[in-house]
Amino acid sequence: MTEETPSRVPQWIHKTLVPLFLLTFCPPTVFIFWYINTSLGGSFTAFWDLVQTNGLFPTLINIWKPVFFGSPTAWKILACYSIFQLLLMRFVPGKPFLGPVTPKGNIPIYKANGFSCYLISLVTFCLGSYAFHWFSPTIIYDNMGPMLGALNLFSLFFCFFLYLKGRFKPSTTDHGISGNPFFDYYWGTELYPRLFGWDIKQFTNCRFGMMGWSLILFSYAAKQQQLYGLSDSMIVAVALQFIYISKFFLWETGYLRSLDIMHDRAGFYICWGCLVWLPCIYTSPTLYLVHNPNHLGTYLASGIFLAGAASIIVNYLADRQRQVVRAKNGNCFVWRRRPHIIPAIYTTHNGETKRSLLLASGWWGIARHFHYIPEILGSFFWSMPALFTHFIPYFYVAYLTLLLLDRAFRHDQRCADKYGPSWDQYCERVPYKIIPFVF
Repeated sequence: MTEETPSRVPQWIHKTLVPLFLLTFCPPTVFIFWYINTSLGGSFTAFWDLVQTNGLFPTLINIWKPVFFGSPTAWKILACYSIFQLLLMRFVPGKPFLGPVTPKGNIPIYKANGFSCYLISLVTFCLGSYAFHWFSPTIIYDNMGPMLGALNLFSLFFCFFLYLKGRFKPSTTDHGISGNPFFDYYWGTELYPRLFGWDIKQFTNCRFGMMGWSLILFSYAAKQQQLYGLSDSMIVAVALQFIYISKFFLWETGYLRSLDIMHDRAGFYICWGCLVWLPCIYTSPTLYLVHNPNHLGTYLASGIFLAGAASIIVNYLADRQRQVVRAKNGNCFVWRRRPHIIPAIYTTHNGETKRSLLLASGWWGIARHFHYIPEILGSFFWSMPALFTHFIPYFYVAYLTLLLLDRAFRHDQRCADKYGPSWDQYCERVPYKIIPFVF
């Protein structure tokens, strides 16, 4: 929710208390999760025993202090990886792609080369570790604590830089401040910041966060193989996440038109989240499996994999369905029928009149955010190989569920403000928010 969207929550809670809580709570949480998975067998109970014995703050200091500033190796890894991804963004061929028109009439321009960069990154990591022996395939696992320390430190300063850039040297007219520095640092002051031609959010969200996710998985699997042999539970968890990440890069142009990109500014919430929270929390089910290998057997492993793959595919098909309908201006078929389209006219901040299409057929005729269900199920199934001994492998599922619920309410409010009567008509046609006949 931005300052451009009216909040039903008191302003002091929305713009001060919530940002301060997340700024204080999130960084130590990342290191707690890493430590529990790598040193305490994934047990929150073992962590609570430490807290009761030593106290909360001494325990946090003991965990965080050794990795707070990172390490020379960690900084080198992150620098090499970042430079490599920036070069891929710039030099790998790809067609120009136009993002959505912003409220102030700007149109971001990207290069659609995400999937090519994804394949190049995976191949380079495999060749560098196994063919040329430049580094061990376990290098990310072995340095994850110091890397999180380095990433956290860098990201906190980087978000402050983005705050200042949005205030004093913005890239476009889509910028501004709320008057509350805590909220502006947390939410960001600029919608589409660019540096030397690189789009900041495309780099942090797609090319660092999502791309790094795949390499982290590979390294975690390599570490389990080195220590215990590769289990079928690790194979299923990693395979499902690779399908999800591959889907993401096949659909990257669609993501660049999503709520995350269209409305969320470049601040702590999205940039720190992709640079620090994503590498730790999103990969935590697989990190848990490194030292807790389960042997599922052919039938259980196959069942989990098929259910997870089906969920991810449905999520992709839903996103693609809406993208195709809008690209073809409704001149296509959805589930072998002409789609039910509700034209929506809206006005930008510059007074320009624009037209959009609200799809009320196919997956989008079941519920307004039905695609969130298979996304949550996908994360559940790639966590399920950890079985149910501990909660920590399922924290990401719980977090994602809350995140998407909040996003559904925010998205509906934005659409109601933007499209007015057209959105009301769409809600009458598709009355359920997420779960058909329930919610």
